[in-house]
Amino acid sequence: MNTNLVGKSALVCGSTQGIGRAIAEALAQLGAEVCLLARNEEKLQEVCEGLARKHGQNHRYLFADFAQPQQVKEVVTRAIAEGLKFQILINNTGGPKPGPILEAEPEAFTAAFQAHVINSHILAQLCVPAMKEACYGRIIQVISTSVKIPIAGLGVSNTIRGAMANWSKTMSLELAAFGITVNNILPGFTQTARWDSLMAGKAAQKGVAVEEIQAEMEAGIPAMRFGTAEEVAQVAAFLATPAAAYVNGVSIQVDGGRTGSI
Repeated sequence: MNTNLVGKSALVCGSTQGIGRAIAEALAQLGAEVCLLARNEEKLQEVCEGLARKHGQNHRYLFADFAQPQQVKEVVTRAIAEGLKFQILINNTGGPKPGPILEAEPEAFTAAFQAHVINSHILAQLCVPAMKEACYGRIIQVISTSVKIPIAGLGVSNTIRGAMANWSKTMSLELAAFGITVNNILPGFTQTARWDSLMAGKAAQKGVAVEEIQAEMEAGIPAMRFGTAEEVAQVAAFLATPAAAYVNGVSIQVDGGRTGSI
């Protein structure tokens, strides 16, 4: 199985923590040269220094705020103009604020659409020319199992994740002939800082211990546990390799079997 990414360059968004960081680490282990993209320069430096370099990679980082798509565009455009070419793009950013959909302000949908769909579109437009030139490209979105079945209490997130999935599917049809695949990873309940925050909020709302909420949620997962960021990252890393060349336009659940659909 060819999982060698030596000579490939990856742009990994939201890569200072959680799933994004784990994906950056997994790609570096396979030999890719990784460029991190997030808004916290101090954390970017820390993660960048810790990435594997066994193949002599020169890892880098860029910093921009995903709440400002124009800033993201300018930062990445400048990097490409300076000679960077990306064959792998990982679109990943923090999810919208939780809450019932009817309680969400209209502006919350606009902000989430910009942070997720618009930024992903900008980055794809910037990265695809180099992918076409190389006859090799992997565009991977980290979304959510809510693409399959909406998750209670995540009204804005459910809406935007569905939009991301359909944007991705459409892109996959247009780019397949160029040796470029476009796929989605759908993490289930994964132990990350964001998930810990969501559970703490839920526990406070119900007036119970976080451990009680966790036990209740784990009971609904066939695997009887939450996933890890590393487990999600391994699937994303596989999709980025030559071995996954004929996997295109799909959404893969990484959820311990929880989602009640195929």
